[in-house]
Amino acid sequence: MTCLQTNPDVRRYWTRFVPTMAALILLLLFVTWYFHRYHPHGLFAYILAVLPLIPGFGFMVLVVPYLAEGMDEFRRSLTIQAILWGLGGVLVFASVWGSLETFVHIRHMQYSYAFFVFWICYGISYPFLLRKYR
Repeated sequence: MTCLQTNPDVRRYWTRFVPTMAALILLLLFVTWYFHRYHPHGLFAYILAVLPLIPGFGFMVLVVPYLAEGMDEFRRSLTIQAILWGLGGVLVFASVWGSLETFVHIRHMQYSYAFFVFWICYGISYPFLLRKYR
């Protein structure tokens, strides 16, 4: 038994997803290091701060066509449900954190964490949804 996908659409998706995720992580690490090391100012700082978001938008560019035409109805339904669980996870996480900020005065959460919380919740929910329909 092999773990490799035989569906060419799935293989194409993963061969695009992995480099996009690697680019996001590498750019985020680089920008964090650069800001801590060199403390950029002005327009360059704004451009540098937005740089890691480019692969993030790439995720949307990858998922939407795959969702629209690259899968059967069952997989599409699972993916949409996982996206909804991801959005729900972001909503719950942000609500709880916001309440803690208001009443307990914990540290403010950066908005950029919402992207990662979404994909973590999406990734956690997908195997449970698969198992639900077995």
